[in-house]
Amino acid sequence: MLLYRYILRSHIAPFVFGTSVIMALFLIQYMMRWVDKLASKGLDPATIAQFLVLNLSWIVVLAIPIGVLFSTIMAFGAMSSNHEVTVMKASGMGLLKMMIPVLSVGSILWGFTFWYTDNVLPDSNVRLTGMMRDIESTKPSFAVEEGQFTTYNATTSILARRVLPNGVMLGVSIYDKSKSDFVNVVSADSGRLAFSPSLTRLVIQLTSGEIHQRGIRNPDEYRVVSFDRYQIVLPADKFFYEASDVTGSSRGEREMTIDDMQKIVNNAQAQEQMAVQRYDSIFMQHIQDLKTYHKGLPADVSRDDGLQRASSFIMTAQSMMESENQRAKAEHIAANRYLVEIHKKYAIPFACLLFVFVGSPLGILTKGGNFGTSAMYSLGFYVLYWMCMIGGEEFADRGLLSPLVAMWLGNAIIGVIGIWITVRVNNR
Repeated sequence: MLLYRYILRSHIAPFVFGTSVIMALFLIQYMMRWVDKLASKGLDPATIAQFLVLNLSWIVVLAIPIGVLFSTIMAFGAMSSNHEVTVMKASGMGLLKMMIPVLSVGSILWGFTFWYTDNVLPDSNVRLTGMMRDIESTKPSFAVEEGQFTTYNATTSILARRVLPNGVMLGVSIYDKSKSDFVNVVSADSGRLAFSPSLTRLVIQLTSGEIHQRGIRNPDEYRVVSFDRYQIVLPADKFFYEASDVTGSSRGEREMTIDDMQKIVNNAQAQEQMAVQRYDSIFMQHIQDLKTYHKGLPADVSRDDGLQRASSFIMTAQSMMESENQRAKAEHIAANRYLVEIHKKYAIPFACLLFVFVGSPLGILTKGGNFGTSAMYSLGFYVLYWMCMIGGEEFADRGLLSPLVAMWLGNAIIGVIGIWITVRVNNR
């Protein structure tokens, strides 16, 4: 029992470290695509933090199995390089016995990851999808650049010939085409931008200037109005991030539980079966009609008219059968798409257990007790596993493999490799 606790304790730090590194790498890679949008739209730190947490929700499902592989390679490699494995074998403890505590924890992680994938991840993905949509629709934070026209919206442009550090604009010109009857050109010596307290309006305070108003329908209509102080109020819709309510929003396959997807699969398979039955019924019915038709034409029907009727008859049957065939294919593709996600929810968590059979003997064989060796082998098996997973999904989408085979192919390959290495090391 003490040895079991020692083996488990030697896995804790590598597992936490390896899982954290994988999560950080995934997050950094993903955030590189979003950094410009997050930085340019004036999001507050709490919103950015929520965005990061929601992304970590799906990353953790991928990181835990790799963390298991990294920790087993590093822990057993360290015990092997320190001759602790030799001492345990001399005392009658084979590799399989050494793996018992790790397999127990791997089974717990398998169950936790599966529960998390099916119960927590779908809701997190819904919130993440809604948040990404809200961020995309948020306009960039508005700022006037010195000496350049800044377009506020489709009808309003602002020019400031100089912008002081305190935000005051000098030599301001504003072109307003929001009215259908006339165009306003406002010139002012100075001005300042500010949002209303409710953040729903942009307020421009101008000092010492003129308003030049020219008619659109009547070009001869022209007015000039001088002012000491003038205020322009513009709508500020979507200039600030607003979280939308995702309750009741439609969900994709990655935002559903297994039960929800299984209902869709059952319905699609039922519709596919009905389409196949209708196809067979149409075929058999028209074969029977053709037999009846072949017995002879009525006396008042010529041979050419009979051929024309037969041709029309066959074309109608062909059109109906093609329609049912396309419907059956569409339902089959829809069912496969959801079946892929269902099997993926089972297959990825199960890798937590399989990687124990790979990492434990591999660490002993390579004496990979250092970070570099453990990371290299973990990366190699990670690439192999995900190549099988991604390739299998692609083949399943094309109908070349069943969803079951496609999603479990990587686990099967890793499992065969793991069992082979485990038996080999255990019998040494």
